[in-house]
Amino acid sequence: MKLPEISEYIAGWPLLGICSAPPWTVAQDCESRILALLDTLGAGYRRHGNCAVHETAIIEQGAVLKGAIIIGEGSFVAAGAYLRGGVYLGSHCIVGPSCELKSTFMLDGSKLAHFNFVGDSLIGEAVNIEAGAIIANYRNELDGANIKIRHEDHVIETGVNKFGALVGDGCKIGANAVIAPGALLRPHMRVPRLGLIDQFAHD
Repeated sequence: MKLPEISEYIAGWPLLGICSAPPWTVAQDCESRILALLDTLGAGYRRHGNCAVHETAIIEQGAVLKGAIIIGEGSFVAAGAYLRGGVYLGSHCIVGPSCELKSTFMLDGSKLAHFNFVGDSLIGEAVNIEAGAIIANYRNELDGANIKIRHEDHVIETGVNKFGALVGDGCKIGANAVIAPGALLRPHMRVPRLGLIDQFAHD
């Protein structure tokens, strides 16, 4: 069975220089992958321990940045945002007030409005996530059982109990939508407000 390639969903993924791997594997190892990327950054980044912020980015007072983090050119992180566990923001990204990003890559031009949670996920370019939308990363109702994904005619056994979503370039996720753990959103997919995407393969 052919596993979904990240580059089929996120065209700019190879530019990060991260070897091809299943998306849930990348998300599980987010912090160490971002630590490696820190050593490849060009001029214009200010380093604070394991955090690198481009000099043109804006981090409002009251934002919390913990762990290995890269914030790219022209990006904006609002007061009350909480970034942890390895976070990569490309250029001109927006993380609005009271958003939490955990172990996530978010590529150029993508936006979280406010009051969002995104965990253990890979977000492509020009993705817009409206207020209150959630990308969940853990199957609470199954006591943390490993995530299995329905994909085309197959069931993928990820072998991990935390994985949010692979969100392709140009997707739009409406306000208060829920993306359940293990979602694979093809580029330019539209999720309606209050929508639910759940690709879990039940026994």
